[in-house]
Amino acid sequence: MNLVDQMYELYKDQLVGDEEDAIIIVSGILEDLEPEHMLEWIQGMSRMELFEMLGNYLVDKLKNKMAEEGIGKHNGDFPHDGVIH
Repeated sequence: MNLVDQMYELYKDQLVGDEEDAIIIVSGILEDLEPEHMLEWIQGMSRMELFEMLGNYLVDKLKNKMAEEGIGKHNGDFPHDGVIH
């Protein structure tokens, strides 16, 4: 049984099914963990689990950085060079 399954089994009777549930549960668990215990969990992960974890983290951080920098947002004006691309 992986960590997510364990968390789900432990808290399933208290869940309402929204993202806030997951954030509260995960934050509470991680706050109480020593870094060494976190590393033990990571060492027990499969390559796919590591890929998912790091991939999700990096995508989230990149999206936040793009939002901070205003990338992907425009004011409705489009640059014109006389050519429609």
